[in-house]
Amino acid sequence: MHRPLSGHRHCSLLAAAVLTLAACGSRNAPAPPARAPNAPEGALDILAWPGYVERGASDSKYDWVSPFEQDTGCKITVRTAGTSDEMVSLMAQGGYDLVTASGDASLRLVRGGTVQPVDLARIPSFRTLDERLKEAPWHFIDGKHYGVPYQWGPNVLLYNTKVFRKAPTSWSVLFEDGKLADGKPARGRIQAYDGPIYIADAALYLMTHNPALGIKDPYELNEQQYAATLALLRQQHPLVQHYWHDATAQVQDFTHGDAVVSGSWPFQVNALRAKGRPVASTIPLEGATGWADTTMMYARARHPNCAYQWLEWSLSPKVQGDVAARFGSLPTVPAACTHNALLGPEGCRTNGVNLFDKLHFWRTPEANCRTQTSCVPYRRWSTDYAAVMGGR
Repeated sequence: MHRPLSGHRHCSLLAAAVLTLAACGSRNAPAPPARAPNAPEGALDILAWPGYVERGASDSKYDWVSPFEQDTGCKITVRTAGTSDEMVSLMAQGGYDLVTASGDASLRLVRGGTVQPVDLARIPSFRTLDERLKEAPWHFIDGKHYGVPYQWGPNVLLYNTKVFRKAPTSWSVLFEDGKLADGKPARGRIQAYDGPIYIADAALYLMTHNPALGIKDPYELNEQQYAATLALLRQQHPLVQHYWHDATAQVQDFTHGDAVVSGSWPFQVNALRAKGRPVASTIPLEGATGWADTTMMYARARHPNCAYQWLEWSLSPKVQGDVAARFGSLPTVPAACTHNALLGPEGCRTNGVNLFDKLHFWRTPEANCRTQTSCVPYRRWSTDYAAVMGGR
């Protein structure tokens, strides 16, 4: 006589049968293809300065993103930032694979463990870089390469040519009260940069105008030198119409506002000229600070393979030349200075390629410094400059 199975045993046998069938099916069905170790993930998130990662949205001539996406399958999402402090903060929060960090951010990103060393074996075009940049101190740290140099350039003095018939010869037009070249007061017509690294611009001015302070490096200031620099910036404060950090906003200020002279980037100069505005730029007799930007990879990048694809792509002469033409900067790959339709045969000379050895490139100030026993670190630059902008 057939005895019915108990409910528990019946379920167990059914489950075993299902598992057996599944096992047989899995042996016969093809396994899903394994992902290659370096296969692109299909996406890439970049935090960048304005004008650095372009897909032709504002001008179809400037598009080095679309060809990259078509070639690699990595869809780029880009967010722009106006200051290095903003970049450091956003990178610490996560969500970005790459950042185009200037020298006043790169060391903080490294020391904070926010970015990782890169594998140069995966970036063969690294060998084509300007030799002066391959081991620059703002990205080559403790024998490791934390990123790939992207572009460099000077911080220029932007001025209205209707106010200044001749180029100003000194940064004093920003730091000293009085009248400008048109005989009208400076107050309310100048701008200053909204970033603690601007303290270095004031220190550079004092290197020439107060040599008794003994400043040898504008990023390495002892207490006395630092106090004198802050005093100069407080003296400047009543003159300032606006502390800028948004490049596009500065373009608007020089187009429709009262601003007639300011420290600036070549990007704004080019944008204003394209609008037909009467502006020009110069490097005054005291010299200038500058920036050398490095594309750095987040320590926990979600799309490292696409990131490496971009690092290699970013060093192609075509991309390097196109970025330089758009931003008014200098390529980190010397070959980009020739045979680029957008940059033109004189583009690198016009943008200041011969200024490299004369610029004081942005660098994160640290307490341990080369030129003297100890220096004021960046954390004090940050809090004190905020006070200066607030009139304190």
